[in-house]
Amino acid sequence: MRPLLDEANVDRFGNAVGVRLCGKPGAPRLLLDAHLDEVGLMVTGIEEGFLRFRTVGGVDPRMLPDRELTVLTDPPLFGVVACLPPHVLKAGDMRKSVPVPELRVDIGLTQEQAEQAVPIGTPMVYREEPVLLRNGRFSGKSMDDRACFTVLLRTAELLRDKPLDVDLYLLGSTREEVSGAGAKVGTYGIHPDFCVAVDVTHAKAPDTGSGRQAKLGGGPQIGMGPNMTRWMTRRMLEKARELGIPHDVEVMEGHTGTNGWHMQTVREGIATSVVSLPLRYMHSPVETLALEDLESTAALLAAFAQGLGKEAERT
Repeated sequence: MRPLLDEANVDRFGNAVGVRLCGKPGAPRLLLDAHLDEVGLMVTGIEEGFLRFRTVGGVDPRMLPDRELTVLTDPPLFGVVACLPPHVLKAGDMRKSVPVPELRVDIGLTQEQAEQAVPIGTPMVYREEPVLLRNGRFSGKSMDDRACFTVLLRTAELLRDKPLDVDLYLLGSTREEVSGAGAKVGTYGIHPDFCVAVDVTHAKAPDTGSGRQAKLGGGPQIGMGPNMTRWMTRRMLEKARELGIPHDVEVMEGHTGTNGWHMQTVREGIATSVVSLPLRYMHSPVETLALEDLESTAALLAAFAQGLGKEAERT
């Protein structure tokens, strides 16, 4: 963050906070947020060297058997979620999802070795390496929401030599997948005048049904609903149209499922907008996005920031 911003630090909650100061006394503050945490697992016990666990965040148990994991000890350990081969399963069992309490992680250690190496409460995460697919598609774990933090950094890069009328804050928040507490604490400390939660949204994929879903490669989704500040939504749409940035409207009639839900109520209340990046296979180790959407989303956020602060749009 430091080459792009004037200041950067990590707060008590583990949030990454950076700011570019515009140099104008009393300038309003614009906060762009994307969370850095990911879904995962947590060790709850050890049996014959195998690790028992619970899920952290929205993990689909159907995808866990056979999965490669990183056990976050010091140093980290490699683990695999144990499974029964098809040769010993009954036909009916092959069509069933194995409940999480029945799953175990094999780390190749004896009971005594495992007890010494892996404290109860140790987190575990997917191990998959990111891969570049054809046509600029990129797949890997924790794209939700680290891809959006990459968007924030790209936004700061686009604004590097541009004059601003706001102090621009970037927040890489923690704990979104379990409580949203990181964004609440970070927002309280920054005390912004405006905030934008940047997160992922569901992109259309095979067999996802006919519900409204984003097009991969279709650009950012601009949230619209009662929990977004209307003039901010309007400004986002106007900037996208002016610059020819591909985009769409995402109707969010209730809980947005993002940090924006919490940020809007911090202190005396904050003008809030939500911008989302289309993503396939959310909360899996193969989350897939379009690289062009990263650039389009950053371009939209940069355009939104320019001129903000001197324009009387606060109703």
